[in-house]
Amino acid sequence: MRPYELSLTAAAEAIRTRQLSPVELVDSVLDRVEQVEPQLGAYVAVTAEQARRAAGEAEHELAHGRHRGPLHGIPMALKDLIDVAGMATTASSRVRADHRATADSEVAARLGAAGAVLLGKTHTHEFAFGLTTPQTRNAWDHGRVAGGSSGGSAVAVAAGTATFALGTDTGGSIRVPAALNGVVGLKPTYGLVSRHGVTPLSWSLDHVGPLTRTVEDAALVLTALAGHDPRDPASLSAPATDYRPGPGTDLTGLRVGVPAGYYFDQVHPQVEAAVRRAVGQLEALGARLVEVDIPMTRYIQATQWGLMVPEAAAYHESTLRAAPELYQEDVRILLEAGGLMGAGDYVRAQRARTLMRAAWARMLEDVDVIAAPSVPMTAVGAEETTVTWPDGTVEGVSDAYVRLCAPANITGLPALTVPVGHDTAGLPIGMQLLGHPFGEPTLLRVGHAYEQTRPVRTLATAA
Repeated sequence: MRPYELSLTAAAEAIRTRQLSPVELVDSVLDRVEQVEPQLGAYVAVTAEQARRAAGEAEHELAHGRHRGPLHGIPMALKDLIDVAGMATTASSRVRADHRATADSEVAARLGAAGAVLLGKTHTHEFAFGLTTPQTRNAWDHGRVAGGSSGGSAVAVAAGTATFALGTDTGGSIRVPAALNGVVGLKPTYGLVSRHGVTPLSWSLDHVGPLTRTVEDAALVLTALAGHDPRDPASLSAPATDYRPGPGTDLTGLRVGVPAGYYFDQVHPQVEAAVRRAVGQLEALGARLVEVDIPMTRYIQATQWGLMVPEAAAYHESTLRAAPELYQEDVRILLEAGGLMGAGDYVRAQRARTLMRAAWARMLEDVDVIAAPSVPMTAVGAEETTVTWPDGTVEGVSDAYVRLCAPANITGLPALTVPVGHDTAGLPIGMQLLGHPFGEPTLLRVGHAYEQTRPVRTLATAA
C-alpha cells in the first residue's frame, strides 16, 4: 500500500514506529495531488512547498524524541472558509478575491499544535450556501456532483489527496459530500468545536468537523479539535475526552432507534436496502432495534430554511448591496430572498426549533442512537437540478440532500455518516447515526464496530 492510501490511524502508527516519515507521507500525497487534482478540482490552492517544509520540521522533531500525538506529520486540507494566517480565505467566491487571513482560526491553530501538515484549501459551494460544490467532481464518477458544501474536502479524502480534511456543516454540508464520496463525516454537537475564524453561513446552525477514511480517524481528529473557546459565543465547556473507540464490536445492550417514517420516506430503494442491511449488522453485533417516530417532521424544512436563509442574508447584507454581481446566481438569489423574510418568520422558526429540540430529547430517552440514511439518493449527474420520486413528486436536488441532515443541525445533535456500500452504478451509500448531546463517544463506538465487520475500503475508483 502506498503512503497516500493509508488511513490517518495507520499512517500515524507507521510514523510513530519510524516505519514511515512525515516527508515520505507528504511527498506521496502531493504526488497524488499532481496526478488526479486536474480531474477532480478539489483544491482552491495547494501549498506544496510549505507542506514539505512542515513535514521536514515534523520529521526533525520526531527524530529528537518530540512526538506530539497521532496527527503529527499527517497531511490534511481545510475547507476554504477556515482561516489560516497569511493565506487567502476565498469561500470559493469572487467576493473574497482580495481577502487574506491575519490570524489562524481556532481549529487551524489546534491542528497546527497537534503537528498536522496543511496541504492547502479545498473548494466549497460559494460561501457554503449549496449542496453540490459545482467546481468539484465526484471522486467515484466525474460526471456527478461531489455534494456540498464541503465537496472539496470530501473528494480530497476519498481520492487520496489528503489524509483527512475539515469541513463545515449547516444543513448537511459535511455529511452529504462524505456520503456521496464514500468517506466518514462527523458533525459534532453544536458548540463542541470552535468556529472562531471560520466564515459563517448561519450562526445558529454552523458546525465544524472532520472528513476521514475511517471512524477511528474521525475520533483522532475530534480529540484534537474539541474544547471550549471563549471567542466563539456558542462554544460549550465539555470535559477533555479521548474519543477513540475501543477495538471490540460487541454492541450488546445498545438501543438503536430505527425511524418508522421520514428518514425512509422518498428514499431510493438501493439506499434504503443498504442502510437496512447495515442496521441489521448492528443488530447482529448485539444492538436492540427500537422503532421510533420522528417528531414534527412537517416543520423540518421550513425551520431549517427559516433559520439559515435570513441569518445568511444578515451576514452578507453589506457586500450583497455593494457588489451583487460578484456572487454566483444561485447564491445571490437565496441571499436576496433572505432579505425579504420578515422578523416574524424568523421568530417562528426559532420557536419551532425550541419545540423540536424538546421533542427530540423525549424521543432519545428510549434509544442511544438513531440509524438512518444520510441522504436519500446517491450522487446525481452534475447537470441535474431535480429528482422525481416514484409517486411523481418532484424535488430539488439541494432540498433532497438537505432533507435527512437538517434535523441534526436544527437540534444541534451530533451526527456521523459511515459508508455502507454502493449502488449498482458503483456510487457510495452512507448510513447516518444520530446521538444525544455530547454523545460522540457512542456514535463513534457504533460506527467503528460496524466498520470492523466490513472489508477495508479502498480509495475512489475514478480518482
